[in-house]
Amino acid sequence: MKFERFEEMIVWQNSQELALNIYLLFKENKDFSFVDQIKRAAISISNNIAEGFERKTNNEFKYFLFVAKGSAGEIRNMLYIAKKLNYLNQDKFDKLFELSSSISKMLSTLIKTL
Repeated sequence: MKFERFEEMIVWQNSQELALNIYLLFKENKDFSFVDQIKRAAISISNNIAEGFERKTNNEFKYFLFVAKGSAGEIRNMLYIAKKLNYLNQDKFDKLFELSSSISKMLSTLIKTL
């Protein structure tokens, strides 16, 4: 499938949803360094998809997709910590973990197709 704009990509749309959920979930949390890091990782996914897409070469796009995939892994790692610190409940953990895992799988598929 050929995309004209990165906004058409489901993986980008899902990564925007993940970032929004992370921002909303932690907006009242006072652990500023933790919150800053998880927000930065969350926004990094869609930013890297967009930046890589705009580079217009498969090699550069793949590089940025790998960076986005790394950020998705970072989110999952931080969700474990957030759960252990009681920053979120099991339901929120499960939903965000599944969304992040799904994004990671989509990124892997996209990387393989390039």
